[in-house]
Amino acid sequence: MERADIYLDHAATTPVDQRVLEAMIPFFNSRFGNPSSPYALGRDARAAVDWARGTLAAIINCAPSELTMTSGATESDNIAVKGVAWRSRDIQPQRNRILVSAIEHHAVLHAADAMSAHGFVVDVVQPDSEGIVQPQTVAEMLSPETCLVSIMLANNEIGTIQPVREIATIVREAGAVMHTDAVQAAGAERLDVESLGVDLLSLSAHKFYGPKGTGLLYCRRGTPIAWQQHGGAQEGSRRAGTENTPGIVGMAVALLLATEEMDARNAHCAALRDRLVEGILERVPDARLNGHAALRLSNNANLTFAGVDGEALVLSLDLAGIAVSSGSACTTGSTEPSHVITALGVSQNLAGGSLRLTVGKDNTIAEIDAAIVAIAETVARVREITSITD
Repeated sequence: MERADIYLDHAATTPVDQRVLEAMIPFFNSRFGNPSSPYALGRDARAAVDWARGTLAAIINCAPSELTMTSGATESDNIAVKGVAWRSRDIQPQRNRILVSAIEHHAVLHAADAMSAHGFVVDVVQPDSEGIVQPQTVAEMLSPETCLVSIMLANNEIGTIQPVREIATIVREAGAVMHTDAVQAAGAERLDVESLGVDLLSLSAHKFYGPKGTGLLYCRRGTPIAWQQHGGAQEGSRRAGTENTPGIVGMAVALLLATEEMDARNAHCAALRDRLVEGILERVPDARLNGHAALRLSNNANLTFAGVDGEALVLSLDLAGIAVSSGSACTTGSTEPSHVITALGVSQNLAGGSLRLTVGKDNTIAEIDAAIVAIAETVARVREITSITD
């Protein structure tokens, strides 16, 4: 299967940077040792994992011992939500409430919902019409029973950047634990856990040109958490299982490159994104941008097209060689409109006609211009077919 001619779904996943791949390859063959083995091959792998951990810690401004390597953000989010809930209630039995936003990734929402079967109460804070979770709204919903608040740093569908620093201050003053899913923000925003004031932070390597199946969870020293995977003593006995050395090295190299090249990548992506949005809005009637116009990731555009079905647009554009999505890749196949778009106050009918367009560092102006034409033509064609069949 060939790749799409024009790939505009970098929020779903990114291609592995060639420099990242080259750093990983030796750990698949010549440097394949188990990091727990005492002989030279194992010590070499251990040194590589330690280097990666130190590099990642320096980037997000934490101690290496505060990082736990995982299989990705879904695992990290589950550990954070469930682990803090369990341990907090053990210490303070009255702490049985979890506060999340309505626009969190399903990894957070479903993890929180799972805890409701164990006596926890899940409180859901709504964003405003532009997709921003206001700190004052969070403050009003906090209670002495709240053990954890989870608000993502940047939304995976509409790209809105949340005031996590302000929210974290309020949460920690209330004695609760603050988690942020920073998956979409990584590589586009500076990640400094001290500046953000968060207790836990989740990342996934494949969102910033690293490998799939690799992520991390930052957990501030002293945070109440029940670790859930038992076996060996890997990751300081927090997560048992042989470390994914090539993946961990790849994640560190990818985030290092993304941090070093962040300004250039953001400028490139923002210019392409703005060109894409302006071109579509000029050519397609009854189209609107979802989310905040300015407080959003540099590569993200999410638009709603009245009178069309988003999945029909996705499939039609796929036939034209253009890869886009109608929402989170993790909900592909769902017949329900995006929970993120409906949380903005958009009707279910309109929300069903949304497209997420996310550009990347390797996209070109020519690709954007071709995509504008294809999207405009496809929307017009789908609308015509819909009007005939109605």
